[in-house]
Parts: sequence; structure tokens; C-alpha cells
Amino acid sequence: MTLNKYIDHTKLGPTVTKEEIIKLCEEARKYDFMSVCVDPIYVSLAKKQLENSGVLVCTVVGFPHGTSTTKIKFLETEEAILAGADEIDMVINQNALKNKDYDYLLKETQTVKSAVGDKTLKVILETSNLSKEEIVKACLIAKEARADFVKTSTGFSRGGATVEDVSLMRETVKTDLGVKASGGIRTYEDAQAMIEAGANRIGASQGINIVTKKTTNDEKSY
Repeated sequence: MTLNKYIDHTKLGPTVTKEEIIKLCEEARKYDFMSVCVDPIYVSLAKKQLENSGVLVCTVVGFPHGTSTTKIKFLETEEAILAGADEIDMVINQNALKNKDYDYLLKETQTVKSAVGDKTLKVILETSNLSKEEIVKACLIAKEARADFVKTSTGFSRGGATVEDVSLMRETVKTDLGVKASGGIRTYEDAQAMIEAGANRIGASQGINIVTKKTTNDEKSY
């Protein structure tokens, strides 16, 4: 698989315009990325822009804190799938994880997975907020719930992906789930390090710089 096909080309945030999403999709077509990752409001626009391109449309649920209720996450997911989303990146309820309410987390993930159907579900852990033990537990819950990927970060918290966390996630889920590294990945070298640690998907707003091996001074990188 080429490096391009590891990339979820990402544009998320409260001030993103339609023009920026159209540009994101044009770039994804040009560089043949795996997907674009956009806010739910832009799923239908991205789907239209990427028609017949082979590039998937990914969106986020419970974003960025994960603290909305299971019912709301289910409804968000259901609406996103109806709008054309191919992949859902759901933020887990970290409060429940900190409270050791593992049944809640399992049921939450299973509920969202039921709305995803045969599409792809990635479970965002927000690893910078978690202990190693919590990362392992969250991965095991995602695996039990039959999610498709575990993902490091939203890119909107205090830290992003680390080689250590990606390696731990891969060790925990073995080959049963994918591992998506996201948050702070800006360069080709960053991406290669994550892939070597076990990631088989990279979420980044700097996808073009990564695949063309250019550097960037942009500090916002999802």
C-alpha cells in the first residue's frame, strides 16, 4: 500500500468553510488519499465532490470531547451514514473510562457500531488523557464491541499521537483491529515512525506535506 493510502486528509473545526472542504476534496482526489475527514455538516458536500474518485468520506461523532450521551452519538452516526459517510470516528466517553464504567463504554461502542452497519468505525481514545492501563482497557473494549479501528487522538486535546502509544495499541489489538495515528503528525518522518510502530492509518491535515516530504511550520495538525 502506498503512503497516500494511509492518509485521512483532515479538515475539522468551527470555522471551516465550504470552499475549504471543496479544496480538501480536490487535494484528496489529486493525491489519491484514503479518505477526507470532515465535520458532519459537510459529509454530503464531500460525498458529492468525491463521487467516482475512490476516496472515502469520514466524519466524527461525539467530537471533540466524547461526553455526549450514547443516544446522541447513535443519532449523529445514523445521520452521517444517511448523508453518505463511509467511516465514523467516534470519541469515547473518557469520563466513563476514568470511572471504570466499562459496561457503559462497551454498550456505547456497540450501539454506535449498530448504526454504522457495514461501514467502518474508528474509536478515538484521546491517549494523551489516559494512563497506559486505560489505553489497553479502551482498546480491549473496542475490540469486544467489534469496532474496526482504534485511534489515538482528536487533535483538539493537549497531545497527539506518540510512537509509544501507537505501539501499545497495536500490541493490544494484535491484527484484529486497525490502528489510526492522529494528532501532531506533520512530516513524512512522523508518518513513517507511526507506521513502523503499527499504525495502518494516519489522520493529518498535513497530508500533502507528508506524501511530498515537505516540511511545514503550521502548528495545527490533526
